[in-house]
Amino acid sequence: MSSLVPARIREFLARLDAFIEAELKPLEAAGDNQRFFDHRREYARTDWDREGLPHADWEALLAQARVLAREAGFLGFALPAEYGGGDASNLDMAVVREHLAAKGIGLHCDLQNEHSIVGNFPTTLAFRDFGSQQQRDAFIPGSIEGTIGVAFGLTEPEHGSDATWLETTAVAESRDGVAGWCLNGTKMWTTGIHHATHVLVFARSDGKQGSARGITCFVVPNPSDGLRIEEWLWTFNMPTDHPRVAVDNVWVPESAILGEPGLGLAVAQHFVHENRIRQAASSLGTARYCIAESVAYARERHTFGKPLAGNQAIQFSLAELHADYELVKALTFQVAGEMDQMSKREVAERLSDKVAICNYRANKLACEAADAAIQVHGAMGYSRYKQFEHHYRHHRRYRITEGSDEIQLRKIAGHLFGFIGPR
Repeated sequence: MSSLVPARIREFLARLDAFIEAELKPLEAAGDNQRFFDHRREYARTDWDREGLPHADWEALLAQARVLAREAGFLGFALPAEYGGGDASNLDMAVVREHLAAKGIGLHCDLQNEHSIVGNFPTTLAFRDFGSQQQRDAFIPGSIEGTIGVAFGLTEPEHGSDATWLETTAVAESRDGVAGWCLNGTKMWTTGIHHATHVLVFARSDGKQGSARGITCFVVPNPSDGLRIEEWLWTFNMPTDHPRVAVDNVWVPESAILGEPGLGLAVAQHFVHENRIRQAASSLGTARYCIAESVAYARERHTFGKPLAGNQAIQFSLAELHADYELVKALTFQVAGEMDQMSKREVAERLSDKVAICNYRANKLACEAADAAIQVHGAMGYSRYKQFEHHYRHHRRYRITEGSDEIQLRKIAGHLFGFIGPR
């Protein structure tokens, strides 16, 4: 364990491991729950007759695991103490995310749909920091307890990374004497809306296309008149809960605005650095899992009368991946620790490029390690009897979400060449 990791987190991980062994492993083994984790996992998790949505039995099992984690005091570890959480720092969460991902898939952590027994709660904190008192009272307790779910509607069919060019509009309109807004547009990849009670819809309420100002965040109840799912989008990583959503003359009152009018991108970017560093940590954990499994297999597998591990072609590819893992992990933990010493504004100004480096390199490393594990394991590695294809499909998505590889590189280059940042 890195010397950067505080003793209290090492103790927390020990308790977490004991909980997984005592509570989650038996649940995974109960009945035929293994179908969600063995070679049948994609088939069992997906409701093929219902637009490819996650199967109800699969989601119920994940919910059961979260209830156990909440009761044991693990689920809300990232939340502030005022909400019953553990006041986890960025370094704490990076260590935990890496640790859980390194165990492979299971009820403890399944990144296919961002399930974890140590939750993230970004929208909860968005309501804390941007919501009115009425919004905080209405949304924070329910989001922690799981009775309220908030989907995120920023991306559009024609606009992803270029969010300042979004085409969804918000026009001021009063109804029955109540001031409000009429929203029109289309949103893409609105993950989890099939269970969400509300959707954060980002729309241009003022200003010109391309301007960061003039975009407002609206909290839209689900269902609402005019809010409808047009299509569930099947992906490389099934099952899918990522739809294209029509926003057709959806009216909301003035009180539905989250944050300041015209400054909605601040809400969207509220948790961006934290999410990127945690995503990097999860990718590092997956890389560690793939490398460790490959080393163990190479030592036990015999070809041409000797262990596969005796071949330098095998040794060197895994040694390079291991070296990259150690380097990127050290930087990720260091940057996470530095983030804990700064305000959000300071992180954006002084560490944004370092966070991008961690995210970019860790996400690529997870894909490279999964690919190498497939190769080392040969035909079995390519099969669904091993987890590597599952990990590759998930982490390939990480190279697009939370800022694509190209966006991360642009951020790094901007600091490097002095276009942005302290240089």
